Amino acid sequence: MKQLLLDIAPSSSPTLENFVPGHNIELLQTLENILEGREQERFVYLWGGKGCGKSHLLQAVVDACTQNKLDAIYIKCGITPNINAEFSGIGEVDCLTIDDVDHLGASEQIGLFNLYNNIRDEGHALMLVCGPAAPAQLALRKDLVTRLGWGLVYQIHELSDEEKIQAMKNHATSRGFDLPQDVCDYLLRHGQRDFPSLMATLNALDLCSLTNQRQITIPMVRELMLPTS
Repeated sequence: MKQLLLDIAPSSSPTLENFVPGHNIELLQTLENILEGREQERFVYLWGGKGCGKSHLLQAVVDACTQNKLDAIYIKCGITPNINAEFSGIGEVDCLTIDDVDHLGASEQIGLFNLYNNIRDEGHALMLVCGPAAPAQLALRKDLVTRLGWGLVYQIHELSDEEKIQAMKNHATSRGFDLPQDVCDYLLRHGQRDFPSLMATLNALDLCSLTNQRQITIPMVRELMLPTS
């Protein structure tokens, strides 16, 4: 059987509606309040481990702004080219999201520091930034760390195993198949445990099941996880 996991794209684009909140309900409500104008906060910093949903939320906020015909930008530090040019050319943008802020180079950190000051003094944009740790724990310029602590700071808590299982079963139901409990348990014991990887595995299992007219079982999961020779 071909290894399908690397070829499976997410089933849908990140939105606030398809974010599984778990213990992050307050954060999700806060973001919705800001976007709907019920809160006036302009600076929000999110932190947490890999796969906890940071990138999902940033892209979801950009999606929500775009749906409301607002100008929104998503920047992935370490991936997006010419970040300083992006910072200097932002102008009257309504929302700026910056992913993996810990990957900024020295000159880019200065650029972001200046941007914070400009938005505070003259701008109106919402700035949503994320990193792997709380601001004070980042190896960045001290003056930038101070800026990252402006406004609201939220830790994104990873889903518990029970929440992941329920989310996996809900995802399976939305795609029209049943996901046995023993398969859920196996995936959590032997697969990649971060939520995006679990969703990609479910999508691969669904495709494999439809293609080969087989029920989703642990043997199928084992075959799917075997590396391609």
